[in-house]
Amino acid sequence: MQQQISVITLGISDLDRSRRFYVDGFGWTPVYENAQIVFYQMNGFMLGTFLKASLETDMNRAGLLQPGAFSLAHNVEEKDDVAPLMERLAKAGGTIIRPADAPPHGGFRGYVTDPDDHAWEIAWNPAWAIDERGLVTFGL
Repeated sequence: MQQQISVITLGISDLDRSRRFYVDGFGWTPVYENAQIVFYQMNGFMLGTFLKASLETDMNRAGLLQPGAFSLAHNVEEKDDVAPLMERLAKAGGTIIRPADAPPHGGFRGYVTDPDDHAWEIAWNPAWAIDERGLVTFGL
């Protein structure tokens, strides 16, 4: 079976607030939106932000969805891109939960949560190539 992820969907409480974070913060453009969900075309998959109550109904898991048990990551091409992006995300409604610094394993990273407390690692890893389509390749 092919190793792939088609869609990652995040449960959110306010569509406009979430949209502001992803559009103004990351600079992403929605490819579809309605009163319950916004989809962003990523590099090989879709990211959806779906009103939490609607997502819980869709999944038949009312009251069970909680953020914070995982993190998503957005890698940048240069070390000096990490902190400015984190600041832009904070201005767009996010919260910096770990300022940018160098972890023991190398690179440079920090963490920001979106308005619904989903954690995003903003990272630069000199061993990971990012091509012109935004695809990241693991390499050591």
